[in-house]
Amino acid sequence: MHEQSLIRNLVGKIQVLARHETGRLVAARLRLGALAHISADHLREHFEHETAGTPLEGLRLYIEELTDIHHAQAQEIVLESLEFEDSDEP
Repeated sequence: MHEQSLIRNLVGKIQVLARHETGRLVAARLRLGALAHISADHLREHFEHETAGTPLEGLRLYIEELTDIHHAQAQEIVLESLEFEDSDEP
């Protein structure tokens, strides 16, 4: 299924980037293109299923939905940024 491969790719990117940080990963900001063929709710549902039982389980997703079908990233799911908590916080 195309959606699963997109989500697995996204999860893989997040895991690789998170390995290079010392803080605890708490959130990810995504940009969802208008032609990405998945809704924000469906993306969230697939993400939660894919990350169940992993260190990414419970990660907060902030999803910006693009509406312009002519936008350069209209067919993409873009990882905008990751949010980390300082590891020395109580």
